[in-house]
Amino acid sequence: MQRDIIHIKISYMIGRQNEKEDLTRLLNSEKSEFVVVFGRRRVGKTFLIREFFDGKFSFYHTGMANSGKETQLQSFNLSLQKYGKTVFPQVSTWLEAFNQLTQLLSMKKQKGKKVVFIDEMPWMDSPRSGFIQGLEYFWNSWASAQKDILLIVCGSASSWILNKLIKNHGGLHNRITRQIYLRPFNLGECEEFFEKHNIVFNRHQIVESYMIFGGIPHYLSLMEKNLSMAQNVDNMCFAEKGMLRTEFESLYASLFRNYENHVKIVEILSKKSKGMSREEIIETAKLPNGGGISKTLEELELCGFIRKYRAFGKKERTSIFQLCDFFTLFYFNFMSDSKLKDEHYWTNFIENARHRAWSGYAFEQVCLAHLPQIKRKLSIAGVLTNTTSWRSSQPGNGAQIDLLIERNDKVINLCEMKYAQEQFVIDKKQDENLRNKRATFKRETKTNRAVHLTMITTYGVFRNEYWGNIQSEIMMDDLFEK
Repeated sequence: MQRDIIHIKISYMIGRQNEKEDLTRLLNSEKSEFVVVFGRRRVGKTFLIREFFDGKFSFYHTGMANSGKETQLQSFNLSLQKYGKTVFPQVSTWLEAFNQLTQLLSMKKQKGKKVVFIDEMPWMDSPRSGFIQGLEYFWNSWASAQKDILLIVCGSASSWILNKLIKNHGGLHNRITRQIYLRPFNLGECEEFFEKHNIVFNRHQIVESYMIFGGIPHYLSLMEKNLSMAQNVDNMCFAEKGMLRTEFESLYASLFRNYENHVKIVEILSKKSKGMSREEIIETAKLPNGGGISKTLEELELCGFIRKYRAFGKKERTSIFQLCDFFTLFYFNFMSDSKLKDEHYWTNFIENARHRAWSGYAFEQVCLAHLPQIKRKLSIAGVLTNTTSWRSSQPGNGAQIDLLIERNDKVINLCEMKYAQEQFVIDKKQDENLRNKRATFKRETKTNRAVHLTMITTYGVFRNEYWGNIQSEIMMDDLFEK
């Protein structure tokens, strides 16, 4: 007999099309599912699940921050009372609590999946609480044997999600049936968000907002439509009671239980726009060279704060780590100075060397966050590609390429990313620099592929005598394609 297909009323939601399709398939599958939703803090994980299911849960519970086992169990009991038609006595162990959840779900008679949503699960796993053992008992002894349970767990502490669930070597090993990593909005989705909320920015201002806040929906939601972009930045980041004035302090503490080394690493990476190797990080941060540093780097990468990439033609062990979280980069460049008192700092900001260095780095990260759009503009969306970087091995040469797109059609795009307030002008010196980069790259790598010079700029490249030396150009507007 064919299972009834379940349809959920989906309210207007910006983006998240792939995630909605995943959830629809899971909702209509013919077996129980154990789904993990994770991603950076403030990226909209809870909003996605609540909106998709329109609040129609068989059981919904949210863990409590900074609370011990007894308080967590009391809170869980209150959620059981809310969704049950019977009184569940207060218990003292998670085994008993999850057994009560089993009883509650067994009593529910309904068609289709029984959706169980447990939000902020990492907070529930207080030290020596036996929480994981209780969760194992619930899934292995009962839920997995049913055909109608959709268990969705969520949490911003991605390191906990990784170590306790995804990489679990105990009773939950290989029990996760689907992982959903929620990414920030892209530029096109940010533009749609602003339009929906009647916030009027031009595209250059939207790019600037991305360079500061990334595509984090919560940060965007704090903007006020009666203020300019610069005024919003002041209001959120530099005003005495700005909503993001203390965001950095709580951001890492909420994600990692021992976060001091995480902050130390992102701080030194914020000063190295080209990134650093593992060995360079250890030496600069004065950290012990052990397994702990690898775990910290892995956690930062999983949470979307840093990216790991390898240089062209190099092996995995020579990977470079680069800070890619926009708000963290902005914080260390402009907000971390405790002497800063000007509430109108950004509105009255005068461009200087620090601003130029930050904007160049931040714009490069915007481009790297929009590689699908870049590939579409280059008409290679369907071509197998490998994205790398490259640095000359010759002392004193200094030739470096931050984005190489190695294509399966025997072409390499050497991408030069430039942030400007108007059309970018390639002068004689810059033309020589670009051609030197290409020549040095071809000579040192001995590649026999065609190497195309590609400019990625805000307003395009001015048509002068040197413009013809580039093979392709991509403008800011191209990055807004969804």
